[in-house]
Amino acid sequence: MSNVPPGSNLRGAVDLSALVRRANAPSPSPESAAPGAGPEGLVFPADDASFTRVLELSNTVPVVVEFFAPGLEPALPAIIRSYGGRLVLATVDGSANPQLAQAFQVREVPAVAAVIAGRPVNLFLGIPSDAEIRQVLDELLQLAAQNGVTGTAATGASDDAEPAEPVEEPLPPHHQEAYDAIAAGDYATAVKEYDTAIAQNPRDALAVAGRAQAALLLRLQDADPAAVRSAAAENPSDAAAQLAVADLDMGGGHVDDAFDRLLDLFPTLAPDDKNAVRTRILDYFEIVGAEDPRVIAARRRLTALLY
Repeated sequence: MSNVPPGSNLRGAVDLSALVRRANAPSPSPESAAPGAGPEGLVFPADDASFTRVLELSNTVPVVVEFFAPGLEPALPAIIRSYGGRLVLATVDGSANPQLAQAFQVREVPAVAAVIAGRPVNLFLGIPSDAEIRQVLDELLQLAAQNGVTGTAATGASDDAEPAEPVEEPLPPHHQEAYDAIAAGDYATAVKEYDTAIAQNPRDALAVAGRAQAALLLRLQDADPAAVRSAAAENPSDAAAQLAVADLDMGGGHVDDAFDRLLDLFPTLAPDDKNAVRTRILDYFEIVGAEDPRVIAARRRLTALLY
């Protein structure tokens, strides 16, 4: 069983891009859609053809995905219902849906994953004890909140009812304004809103992580990747040039490359440049998530360099 990393930005190894692209394609005709497919109530079946609806739903409420084998009943419905609509469950026959099994890297069943804001999170193989399951689901809800997915699905519908419409819980005011600014591409305003939230509550971990992400998006907004990489290659000891290309690596999901680049450079820098690189690395820790193994390794290395 694996714990969900709080503060994660959902940069997992699993690639759902093929399924996401399906969401922009024409909907299948009634004849081609799988019978009974689609979110219904808090627990519903899903398959290769209908999974785009799960991706859409995951923008509002976290969706747990349980892969089961023919002849076995899904094990999680009762636990999911006990969360009162804060989670919903999509059940998938792993043998009958090879695209989903491949996308989630499921090699054996039962296996449990989740989708938050269209991005996957692998949770555990097999079915552990109820207490262990609840621990993972509680951590999943924390991760969802840190990524702005805080809706609640209506609980009155039965499994045969029409899809329950989630009810969006409001974000704190400055978080909402930052979220809206990011959606509009106004990353500078998002940074200012998060700064205000942090000034009001320095322990607001969600605001700290959100600011780091918004600041990265702001730095990348007008960057010319080819020019940035060329400048970094021509100036291997220049802190500003290496910070810029590390941003490209981080923005592209190449987390280890970003960390290695800056940590390799760090011992050679003057004190002011060391401080700038250290600050940027700490921002990257917030973006990736404190419990991510790559962050743990990089933090250990940075600590050794500092002391």
